[in-house]
Amino acid sequence: MRHNKKFNHLSRTHSHRDAMLANMTASLILHKRIFTTLAKAKALRVYAEPLINRAKEYNMQNWRLVFSRLNHKEAVKELFKEVGPKIAGRNGGYTRILKTGNRLGDNAKMCFIELVDYNEAMLKDSAAAKGAKKTRRSRGKKAEAPAAEAPAVEAPATETAE
Repeated sequence: MRHNKKFNHLSRTHSHRDAMLANMTASLILHKRIFTTLAKAKALRVYAEPLINRAKEYNMQNWRLVFSRLNHKEAVKELFKEVGPKIAGRNGGYTRILKTGNRLGDNAKMCFIELVDYNEAMLKDSAAAKGAKKTRRSRGKKAEAPAAEAPAVEAPATETAE
């Protein structure tokens, strides 16, 4: 029976798909952002996030399990030494997918997939948004504000001959 087999096979065999996702996960960990198709990015998120979650706690069992899936010593080392402590306070959602448009050759949907805590531009925007003071405005105050700020301009007096 085919129960619970509804995932994207990406037109590849099981071994090819696993090897491709392992290589893409290692590249994502090493480079913090990769450019790929949307279908591959969604499949990569399902594959990579449980491995990244294992990196929160550094012990031999987690290290061996992640290494058995990735087979890339440098990527596993960086995952446990650098990425793991940085995402320790986060309860999931370690990757972000940013759509970039369609590829010219075959019109495939393209995107960036990146580790959330490593995009400096997004971190600056979120820090600025957290620091910004939120105010409540009503329509009545909005109409009064320009009138109060602008000084009243009087028309020049003209003398009429009587």
